[in-house]
Amino acid sequence: MNVRDSEHMIAELNRQEPYELTENLNEADLIIINTCSVREKPVAKLFSEIGVFNKYKKPSAKIGVTGCTASHLGEEIIKRAPSVDFVLGARNVSKITQVINQKHAVEVSTDFDESTYDFAEYRSNPFKAMVNISIGCDKSCTFCIVPATRGEEISIPSDLIVQEITKAVATGAKEVMLLGQNVNNYGRRFGSNEEQCDFTQLLRKISQIEGLERIRFTSPHPLHMDDAFLEEFANNPKICKQIHVPLQSGSTSLLKAMKRGYTKENFINRCEKIRALCPEAAISTDIIVGFPGESDPDFEDTMDVLEKVRFEQLFSFKYSARPHTEAATFTNQIDSDIAGERLTRLQSRHTEILDEVMDAQLGAVHQVYFDELKSGGRVSGRSDDGKLFFVQGSEELLGKILPVKVIKTSRGALDGEVL
Repeated sequence: MNVRDSEHMIAELNRQEPYELTENLNEADLIIINTCSVREKPVAKLFSEIGVFNKYKKPSAKIGVTGCTASHLGEEIIKRAPSVDFVLGARNVSKITQVINQKHAVEVSTDFDESTYDFAEYRSNPFKAMVNISIGCDKSCTFCIVPATRGEEISIPSDLIVQEITKAVATGAKEVMLLGQNVNNYGRRFGSNEEQCDFTQLLRKISQIEGLERIRFTSPHPLHMDDAFLEEFANNPKICKQIHVPLQSGSTSLLKAMKRGYTKENFINRCEKIRALCPEAAISTDIIVGFPGESDPDFEDTMDVLEKVRFEQLFSFKYSARPHTEAATFTNQIDSDIAGERLTRLQSRHTEILDEVMDAQLGAVHQVYFDELKSGGRVSGRSDDGKLFFVQGSEELLGKILPVKVIKTSRGALDGEVL
């Protein structure tokens, strides 16, 4: 989502002046730090980054802070770092051309509605497109700062989504990634008079776009994974068979404290439904370890879900108390060392599962969409189920979907040969 926000800012800036990206700090006329605030560490890193940029940039260069940390800290960023020229919140991306010329401008309203704004077009990769289908979040998860930084959830009209994807396909993209905090809650609220359309219906609409071959999306919410959605996921040939199902905890009592809206049994049922409908699907998840009040039995419930589902990918972290969240006020915080031990155990077991999953791929054949040149005469791409592939080749492979046989496995990627 932050990558797409960055692309939108680049596109909007290019509407006014011919900006070019540079890897050389000394050349930069404008430095934008686009931030996340889901965990504490990136926030702490922000101010050290500002200091480094201010020390080495040319005198005339401007520094802007954007994204979720901008939303929740606002003017405080400029108070702590006066070298920052502007602050632009995650819900105000379209205002980038306004704030760059206003010294110490701060635009961080979470009520601003960009759902029908027609952004200029820029994509960092011409072979695939990222497209927002909603902005904001209506959930009240007690650990999460996102509703406070991105505002209430508003869906983008389906016609605008189809129009944006159609443009991307016309310029070479065969794959789209649909973006939203809870994509399968799409259609709950529109900022304009839009016909009723839920996420399953949206997927069907997008599937009609000629030339589009692959549809991905992130992130769905387990609470909204009804049978109609899962059947569309399994049966629609354009939808890639990779799905993110964020668990957060395997303990029903902790899930209640997190206000996630489902139980351990509900979650396992949905994953079993996915495996039954679509055995080839890869399931990834998010897990928080050490949430306030997590007991040893609670953690064992999480380990039990890991064993039952055997996730192909795992994003796992120690709980990090965030401002503007209910859980930050809970008095039963978990000792950091205990949380660290649990995280190590979780990740170690998942590593073993991942090794088994990847080793079993040796000799398998996947349809791989090649979209990036790498050093050493290699090209990378992803299979339908999201596995990263590397093959020997050149730019003539880019933009093609080709059968590839796995000749070498590793935990993070697969080496293959084009058949």
